[in-house]
Amino acid sequence: MEILILAGVVGFGVFLVFASFLVGQQLDPVQARLQQISVRPRTLEELELQRPLAERTLKPIVQGLAAIISRFYPANTARSLQIRLKRAAMETTSVEFFLGVKAFVAIVAGIAGSSLLNLITGDSLATVGGLLGGLIVGFLIPDFYLSSRASGRANAILDQLPDALDLLTISVEAGLGFDAAIIKVTEKMKGPLTEELKRAAAEQRVGKSRQEALRGINERVEVKELQNLISAIIQADQLGVSMSKVLRIQSEQMRTDRRQRAEEKAARAPILIMLPTVGCIFPSLFIVILAPAALSAMKSCGSV
Repeated sequence: MEILILAGVVGFGVFLVFASFLVGQQLDPVQARLQQISVRPRTLEELELQRPLAERTLKPIVQGLAAIISRFYPANTARSLQIRLKRAAMETTSVEFFLGVKAFVAIVAGIAGSSLLNLITGDSLATVGGLLGGLIVGFLIPDFYLSSRASGRANAILDQLPDALDLLTISVEAGLGFDAAIIKVTEKMKGPLTEELKRAAAEQRVGKSRQEALRGINERVEVKELQNLISAIIQADQLGVSMSKVLRIQSEQMRTDRRQRAEEKAARAPILIMLPTVGCIFPSLFIVILAPAALSAMKSCGSV
């Protein structure tokens, strides 16, 4: 009996706790509105503290270095760097900021290289060499990254181009207009090529002509096959040639080119396989075959 009373008291207490919690959560509408109004807007300092620590600490340094280097950077080289940033899909990164990143990475690599060689050798000449080598390597690392990013993007576009062109050709032959066919391709496929097509379609909606939008793709993408295709489309648009015929011819040529690239890769495969075979497998075989004979010869010479 006492156990039942105790269980009832405990259960009633738990019920009161949960009931009070639920009642406390259901605020009066007036009180809830007052709480929303009383929340003050965040200050600039609070918004700044919400940014990542690395961005708050490193970005001002990079911007300072960018302001210094951009004064001495040639204008022609800056324009070519801007084109490279476009082709790597890094248009939001300014040339000045990228130069600041190069300078920052060079300084960090130089300090790391000189410190490492100083710890290993303790020689002042080696330390200076490590500093210079680190500066050069660090200054070139962002360029390597930019080139690798642009090359990977170009290869992805080249791989996606035949399928996108086939879909574009089928859509135009089915009765869609060229602009509507491009939108259909962007809906059915994803990748860097469709991103460029989406951008071209958006540029046409804000007032650019089709030719200007397509030429913009040529500036941002360094793929010869795509540039040839865009040139053919622009020429057909200017001359009034049937777009479906042009796309069909380009699609057949694109498939032929893809087959030829596959055949070239297949022809290079035996050579690529031979290199690890000669470099890794043959030495092991030589050791297994010749080692016993070499040991026997050494023993014979020793016994003599």
